Formats: sequence, structure tokens, C-alpha cells
Amino acid sequence: MKPYFETDSIQIYNGDVLTVKEFKDESIDLIVTSPPYDVNVKYGNYNDAISYDDYLTFTNEWLARCYNFAKPDGRLCLNIPVDKNKGGQRSVYADITSMAKKIGWQYHTTIIWNEQNISRRTAWGSWLSASAPYVIAPVEAILVMYRERWPKINKGKSDITRDEFIQWTNGVWTFNGESKKKIGHPAPFPIELPKRCIKLFSFVGDTVFDPFLGSGTTLLVCQQTARRGIGVEIDEEYCRLAVKRLRKHANVG
Repeated sequence: MKPYFETDSIQIYNGDVLTVKEFKDESIDLIVTSPPYDVNVKYGNYNDAISYDDYLTFTNEWLARCYNFAKPDGRLCLNIPVDKNKGGQRSVYADITSMAKKIGWQYHTTIIWNEQNISRRTAWGSWLSASAPYVIAPVEAILVMYRERWPKINKGKSDITRDEFIQWTNGVWTFNGESKKKIGHPAPFPIELPKRCIKLFSFVGDTVFDPFLGSGTTLLVCQQTARRGIGVEIDEEYCRLAVKRLRKHANVG
């Protein structure tokens, strides 16, 4: 498969992370991604309303592929929900963390992203009663894992500032989510999320991979921070959107 789009430092592939064959094992320094949440978001070429068992099977498969792609000191920053309420109460974060560890990923830490979405704090279930209340947290998790060792084997150049390091090593990150209408994608994440992950957990010149590229935010940050960025996106419409954003906001030809 030829790249859908390519520059000296950026590659976009229009394909499925489960079947793409263009990447060598142990070639990726950092994976930053936010996969589908299985909450019936209307994507173009992906069914986001499969059974929870099928969702976990899919998650296990792509996490295993990404494990093979990662270098021995490769890292994973995975943005996922803490839990899921549609279709029954599901402990998404706990289930995926346990699954990733069985594959071989080593646990490092969890960052809580407070996206300040007040509307999600609406009370559900039994109003003013202990009968059957539901608790909905207006936060998401960023699960941080690594393949074999946490300290980097080869030291490189960091571009993180003192203030950024102090702020971002606090495990609660507070910033707003991204507008679907503004970006033109049903579930974009804000540029602040991959920016913090990339600057905190990788060196300048490292290779960063996003297996669910979507609107291309991860690659925007790669271009702006002098990392090599690779993205896979199953929907060609979103590939076009990612290229459009790179050309507009990252001075990519």
C-alpha cells in the first residue's frame, strides 16, 4: 500500500490498522491515539455500535499489533473513557488496561483529562433517591504504558519547557474538548492532548504513530514539534480532512 499522503516526515495511510503491512516491528517510539468508544458515533466507514464483547476483541487485536510495532522502549498514550453507560454499565478503562497487560504492555501511569464538560454531569436514574442512581464522570483517561522498559535506551533532545514539565507531570490535565462542527469530524480530540503526550514522552525526531488518525490532530503536532508522524485512517474522507488540516495549519505542501 502506498501512502495516501507523504512528506519527508509525515505519512498517512488509508487503511485498517489490523491489516496494514507497511510498518516494521519495533519501529515506533510513541503511539498516541483515541480509538472509537463504541457509543454509536456516526463515523463513515466504522460501526461504532457493536457488542461490547466484539469491541473488546477488536481492541485486543489492534493493541497487539501496536505492541509489535513499538520499540523495546516504545510508549503508548491511549485516550479512552473511564466507563460507558450506553448499552449497560461497562468498566472500559479497567477492561482495556487488564487486556493490554495480558498482551505484554507494561503499566506506567494514568492521566485524568478533565475536559470540563459540565453537561455530562446531569443526574440519571432515580432522582433524589438511593433506588438506582447513576454517576457519570465528566472526565476521560489517558492510559500510559510501555513495551519492555520505561527509561529511554537512547537519550535525545527534549523540547519541553520547565513550566510545561512541572504542569504536565501533574496527573490531572484540565483543558476543553474540541468542537465537532469546527473540525468536521464526529469525535476529534483537541490539539492540546497529543501535544502534551508527544512533548512529555518523546524526543525531537522520534517516530510517533496514530492508528486511528481521524482528523489528523496527532500529525499536526508531529509537524509542529519536529517528530516523524505516521497515521492510519480507515475512512478516506477523514484522510482528506487530515491532509487539508496539515496544509492549512502545519505548512505542509
